[in-house]
Amino acid sequence: MIEGWVSTAVVTFIAILPIVNPFSTAVVFLTITEGFGEQRRNDQARLACIYMTVVLTVFLVAGVLIMEFFGISIPGVRIAGGLVVARVGFGMLSPEPEAPVSSASAQEATTMTDVAFTPLAMPMLSGPGAIAVTIGMAAEADGVAETAATAIGIALTAFVSYLVLRASQRVVGFMGVTGMQALSRIMGFLLVCIGIQFIGLGLREILAAPEFMGPILDNLEAMRS
Repeated sequence: MIEGWVSTAVVTFIAILPIVNPFSTAVVFLTITEGFGEQRRNDQARLACIYMTVVLTVFLVAGVLIMEFFGISIPGVRIAGGLVVARVGFGMLSPEPEAPVSSASAQEATTMTDVAFTPLAMPMLSGPGAIAVTIGMAAEADGVAETAATAIGIALTAFVSYLVLRASQRVVGFMGVTGMQALSRIMGFLLVCIGIQFIGLGLREILAAPEFMGPILDNLEAMRS
């Protein structure tokens, strides 16, 4: 049983980390906190990861309620989440040139008292892709224990993101532009694989549902007789 919980936490971590992609966020983090002192920068990184954990945990806990309220099926969530994740992955595999952050925007960011929630926590760390995967994990969770294990996976992702953002200067300096681009493409490929897997599982469940196959089988039987 414990092995199952550990497996759920690890799967959650592996699924969400490439979407969060703190390594690419580190570059933007350095830009918008250029005028911050080291302590203030570390505080902003810590708060951003706390906000990210809270946002994703809320969607994890309320995910099933949201699905029931809007009448969304689990296969539908898997397919929609897979499309979102795959789209993010394709974008990372073939990125468009990013517009440089203007000096005015950078100056505005440095004068803000808090950049942890916006833009760091949302939409950079806990964006639509991470939220879609979290709701999908909530749909698959079997009981409180697996939900708690998924929450641990989210917290582990946030902790790793905090370590990366805290060491953003060293990470960016060590990896360089080429290394960051290569890592982004690797994570993009992983996201495409995860997205296709989600879509495949959703389609298989829809095709295997009695509501879908029942009328088809009935018509085939009628034609045979």
